[in-house]
Amino acid sequence: MELRVFTEPQQGATYDQLLAVAKEAEVLGFGAFFRSDHYVAMGDGDGWPGPTDAWTTLAGLARETSSIRLGTLVTSATFRLPGPLAIIVAQVDAMSGGRVELGLGAGWFEVEHRAYGIPFPTLGERFERLDEQLTVVTGLWATPRGEPFDFAGRHYRLAGSPALPKPVQSPRPPIIVGGAGRVRTPRLAATFAAEYNVPFHRPDATASCFESVRRACEATGRDPGSIVMSAAQVVCCARDDAGLARRAARIGRPVDQLREEGLCGSPAEVVEKLQRFSAIGAGRIYLQILDLDDLDHLRLLGEEVLPAVAG
Repeated sequence: MELRVFTEPQQGATYDQLLAVAKEAEVLGFGAFFRSDHYVAMGDGDGWPGPTDAWTTLAGLARETSSIRLGTLVTSATFRLPGPLAIIVAQVDAMSGGRVELGLGAGWFEVEHRAYGIPFPTLGERFERLDEQLTVVTGLWATPRGEPFDFAGRHYRLAGSPALPKPVQSPRPPIIVGGAGRVRTPRLAATFAAEYNVPFHRPDATASCFESVRRACEATGRDPGSIVMSAAQVVCCARDDAGLARRAARIGRPVDQLREEGLCGSPAEVVEKLQRFSAIGAGRIYLQILDLDDLDHLRLLGEEVLPAVAG
């Protein structure tokens, strides 16, 4: 099982904090550094010093790291037009030497749309737009050099696009589709994604979502084994109960809730919980790190959890 680091900078983080986490994750051997793509803090707190833009952050990290993979979990289709998004991701892929992955979703957090003047269509329209965005982005990257790309959808129209630049990775940067929907999400994952992600669900519910995507793959003639299954889980790990209580308090979560809903406990307990996800077919886990200043937490995970589940 591959372990990746997943951060939530909308809760309040500077670029330097994110850089420190990404560099430490790279040294420790985590497979990737991912971040959310949100503009307003969730839950308690004012989000000070404010959000950082996901793709601006990843462009900087692309030049300041050397081996760790980088991506979003997930970029909202409501935030960007598909043509410019294809350009941005291809450019950051080049800046990183081919280490970028694109998680793309329909968007769901209405508050941030109101706060920054971003249109927030109905759920049905958001999924229509996501479908068209995935078609446009992959189409632009796949179009042979020298040939134009045209697309006439309900929400987006492209005419005579030069379909440049091309990403470094071939045939394209991996695309991640996530969520727990049972109809549209599995179809989009089966059609476009290299990876399907289930965020913050228990193993039994995650297994059911995985099975929905496997069935969608079979319905489209795709080998279900060709798509990576992954999950995202909040993590809180310490060697003793006192340390666990301190870390839980720092992120504003009760220990009992974290034990019930996430990966919480000693390194051995976290490994045991990760093995439950491995047993249902998860090949990757995104460890949601909420206290970005606690690099000792990351080191504990890298030194005592990562070796126990890698490979």
